[in-house]
Amino acid sequence: MSEIAESAGGPIFVAFGANLPSRLHGSPAATCLAALAALEARGVKILRRSAFYESAPVPVSDQPWYVNGVAEVATALDPAALLAVLHEIEREFGRERRELNAARVMDLDIVAYGKLVRNDPPPILPHPRMADRAFVLLPLQEIASGWVHPVLGLSVEELVARLPAGQQIRRA
Repeated sequence: MSEIAESAGGPIFVAFGANLPSRLHGSPAATCLAALAALEARGVKILRRSAFYESAPVPVSDQPWYVNGVAEVATALDPAALLAVLHEIEREFGRERRELNAARVMDLDIVAYGKLVRNDPPPILPHPRMADRAFVLLPLQEIASGWVHPVLGLSVEELVARLPAGQQIRRA
């Protein structure tokens, strides 16, 4: 494991998702797999990845359902450099950041970077909305049972039990 990951005190998790097909890779699921391959091509090793989950958009809208998942990664990149790589891949896959919560070809987010907690500079860690999102917590629970949120002090299982009602999600 890298010095950075060791100093952060734990695993690094990246959430991925898409709800629009990409011109280059096809379906959202195929695009997610291609995005993970693009991460590996940039030296970010995928240690484990969850199954795909299909979820209704949050907030609720008439967009197509998303394909989501979470991967545990290993990297020597610091959080800002990792975020830059994620944004670069999103752009290469055709993501345009025009409107908040818009449908997208690819979405990549750092969910947690070990036990690192930071509000500034970006990225905010752990991800500020992860504890309220079934499409992050259920895949995370699958690959990291017992993981503890570094700010809330709650396990992923406790976070799942506290999820707000009404989020539609199913394992693909």
